[in-house]
Amino acid sequence: MQDRYVGDIGDFVKFALLRAVFKGAKLGVAWYLHPDECASNDGRHTDYLKRSCEWRCFDKDLFDGLNEIVKTGSRSVAAVQASSVLPKAVFASQPLNIGSMAPGSRESWRSAWFDSVCKRLENCCVVFADPDNGLVLDTNFQPTWKRSAKSIPMQEIERLSEGRPMVVYHHNTRFKGGHKAEIAKWQDELPGRVYAYYFRRWSNRTFFFMNSDCRTVDRLEGFAELWSRHGELIKPRP
Repeated sequence: MQDRYVGDIGDFVKFALLRAVFKGAKLGVAWYLHPDECASNDGRHTDYLKRSCEWRCFDKDLFDGLNEIVKTGSRSVAAVQASSVLPKAVFASQPLNIGSMAPGSRESWRSAWFDSVCKRLENCCVVFADPDNGLVLDTNFQPTWKRSAKSIPMQEIERLSEGRPMVVYHHNTRFKGGHKAEIAKWQDELPGRVYAYYFRRWSNRTFFFMNSDCRTVDRLEGFAELWSRHGELIKPRP
């Protein structure tokens, strides 16, 4: 996650999904907050806010809340936390700024940072992790690399998801075989039976659901039906 993404279309579907599926639950949010990068145009997709007739119907309060944040120029996770976007959530918002650390201390710093996230969210009933890029295998995760701050490795997912539902954001890549093949690959890698919500508009992204109970699945199916023009629910592989 980066502050400059707040309020874009990805944020709208992300928060709408969490609000619909985990309404009333004590939600923990691990932002995996990465410093803003000014070199790319990511986060520019806010034109949906000008088309309220098309988008506001999905979640009026959320639409209005994000519109206010964008309109006032206060795009940041701090603004989200101070708003009613996720009113009962607990946030782990310490920046994951590996690049500011000396290379020799990055691995221990990342470990201490993650320990603080787990401590902050230990009493939450469900956890959402929002890494900038998404999932990475442990074998490909190098905590001393600057780009490691953009990813969540399997070891961190396993620890955060232990004994409770968890949702993880993943930015789809140029995976050989396409996004559906990429989603199937991660469904096989992640623990347990994994549901995936695939959002197809603008920059494609997938939300992976682990340890889902019957109520979560029912709400997830309802959300997917409501948003069927823009995405789809991919059920666990046999």
